Amino acid sequence: MKRNHLLALFVLCSTSLAYAQQTDAPQGHSRYIQAVDEYCPAPGQFVNTLPAYEEGNTAEDMARKCTEALADNKGSMVTLGAYGGYITFHFDHRIANIEGKADLYIKGNAFSGSGEPGIVMVSKDANRNGLPDDKWYELTGSADKDCPERLIYNYEITYTKEDMQNTPWTDNQGNTGYVERNAWHAQEYFPLWMESPLTFKGTRLPLNASNIGEEDSPYWILSSLDYGYVDNKPNNDSIANSFDIGWAVDENRNPVNLDCIDFVRVYTAVNQSAGALGETSTEIAGAEDLHLEASLEAVNDDVNGLVIGQRCKRVRNSVDYLVQVDFAAKVREVDRLQDRKRKGANPLCKNESLCCRKRSEMDGVVGNVLSNRGEHY
Repeated sequence: MKRNHLLALFVLCSTSLAYAQQTDAPQGHSRYIQAVDEYCPAPGQFVNTLPAYEEGNTAEDMARKCTEALADNKGSMVTLGAYGGYITFHFDHRIANIEGKADLYIKGNAFSGSGEPGIVMVSKDANRNGLPDDKWYELTGSADKDCPERLIYNYEITYTKEDMQNTPWTDNQGNTGYVERNAWHAQEYFPLWMESPLTFKGTRLPLNASNIGEEDSPYWILSSLDYGYVDNKPNNDSIANSFDIGWAVDENRNPVNLDCIDFVRVYTAVNQSAGALGETSTEIAGAEDLHLEASLEAVNDDVNGLVIGQRCKRVRNSVDYLVQVDFAAKVREVDRLQDRKRKGANPLCKNESLCCRKRSEMDGVVGNVLSNRGEHY
C-alpha cells in the first residue's frame, strides 16, 4: 500500500449485483465503469476504510460503495488488500476484442518505485443471466514471458481472522506469515462483512520489494513489471495500463479467442510485506473502454443472441411494448417494465426499432433474471 500517495482465484464470495448492459444505439453509453458486481478484498491496512465499512454493511452495500467510488470516472480509490483480494465490475455494454488494439485502460495509484501489480481477468456472460458466474480467463502480462520461472501458478492462500491482531495466513507452498498491523491505521484489517477463513486462488507474481536504504534507515521500493498489470506503473503510462482481451488464457495457460467480454476482475497478485509500507495491495481508481463505438458496433453486428430484423409486439394492459432479444438489453428492459409496474404505470416501450423475439421464447429467460433477484413478473 502506498501510504503517502493515499493520504494526499478467488474467495467464495456469493454476492453479485446484476446490472443490465445496454447494446443498442451509442447515444447515452459511457466508456467508463457502470457498476461493481463484487468486492472481496483480502485483509489489509486500508480495508474497511477504502471504501468505509459501517456496522451492518453487507457485501451488497460494500459493492455499492465501490460503485459510488469508481463509476462514471469518479476517480476515487478502492483497495483490494493483500494477495488475492479482488473486485469485479462491468460497463453498460460489452467490450469488444478489437484485433491488434488494446481494449481496456485500468487506473491504479502507482508512482515511480511503488508498483503493486494486480492481475486482470475477463469473463463473457455466456449463460446470459447478467451475473459474473461464467468462466474466467486471465490476461497474461510481461512476467509470463520475462520471468515465468518466478511465477507460481495455481497459488492458494488462506487468511484467518484474529480480532484487531496481525492476520495470519498459510499458503499451498508450505509458507506462513501475517498481514501485519501498523501504527497509522487502527481499524480492523480483516473485511468485516466477510466470513473467516478467506481463501483466494490465482497466479502469484514475483516479489518486487527491496530495501535500498540502511538497516537503521530503510528505504523500500517496489519495482514495476513491464506491462500487463494494474497499479504497476503511473497512470500516465498509457501503454503499461492498457490491456488486450487477446491476451486471455485458460487455466492451462492456453490462448483463448474471445470476441467480447462482459465482466472484468482485478486481484492483488503479489504476497509480500515491505517494511513500513506494509502489505503490497493493488488499488483501483477506474477503468475505460478504449474503443466505445467499435465495441457497440461489434456487439450489434454479432448475431449470437440476436434475431436480426425481427420484431414482436404484445398487448399488455392495452399498450404495445417490445422485449429486446439481446439478453443484456432484455435485462434492462425487464428492469424498466418492473419499475413501471411498481409505479402502477403501463409498461410502454418507447423504442420500437430494436430487435426482439416472440414473447414465448423470452419467458424462461425473463424468469431467470427476476428469480436471481427474488422477484416475479
